[in-house]
Amino acid sequence: MKIFIDSADVWAIREAYETGLIDGVTTNPTLIMKSGKHPEKVYQKLKDMGINDISMEVVGNAETMINEGRRLKAKFGECATIKVPCTPDGLLACNILSKELIRVNVTLIFSTAQAILAAKAGAKYVSPFVGRLEDNSHSGVEVVRSIVDIYKKHNIYTEVLAASIRDVAKVTLAFWNGAHICTIPPKVFTKMYDHVLTDAGLKIFDEDHKTTFSSTDERVGGDLDAIDGMEYNFVDDGFTYTIDTPETQGLVDFGDIDTGTGFIP
Repeated sequence: MKIFIDSADVWAIREAYETGLIDGVTTNPTLIMKSGKHPEKVYQKLKDMGINDISMEVVGNAETMINEGRRLKAKFGECATIKVPCTPDGLLACNILSKELIRVNVTLIFSTAQAILAAKAGAKYVSPFVGRLEDNSHSGVEVVRSIVDIYKKHNIYTEVLAASIRDVAKVTLAFWNGAHICTIPPKVFTKMYDHVLTDAGLKIFDEDHKTTFSSTDERVGGDLDAIDGMEYNFVDDGFTYTIDTPETQGLVDFGDIDTGTGFIP
């Protein structure tokens, strides 16, 4: 299971990549245009960051795509994945480039039939456009599932890279339906961290932590680790905080310490 960032915004990509959770980047001419930068300057910055899988889209007829794919691979090395459309010319280019051991991502996949042809052409990745299918009253995640099922039945090693994903729910559904990779905008990646119950729980824990250490410091002089050379481990059982000491090996509620009725080392 991998997560790629779908963007040409170098700063947003860097912020996501520095989390250690990002496995690659996909770009396209529209994203590059929005960045206002030359495509190869973007690719170079991403390579310098240490990203080792960057989808670089090529256009034109088969010959043009093949030549451009070779040039990009020669210039950027192993981080270059050549991205071609699922058209006769695109799949011809895929067939030739893949035989030269150049990774190819076949994009603009909207049906299982297209994914079958792309796999036959030797694609490393196929990119079904989940969101755009949804825009046209088709289930994008169902297309992902059907591609994955057929690949499994026929021992095809092409990976399904779910693209055009616009919200966190679709990330979950794409992976649930077998996608090997989801490529997502930076804002969707950031939202994957969020949940209202996490925020609420963190607020409670922070408040309890402050209260706990305030009351404990008052009783033991503010330096738990210094007392008798003993080491204290604070254990969170999900709702209450306790102390586990070498002497007691027991659980002592901080509430007991606050009222003077609990174990005091």
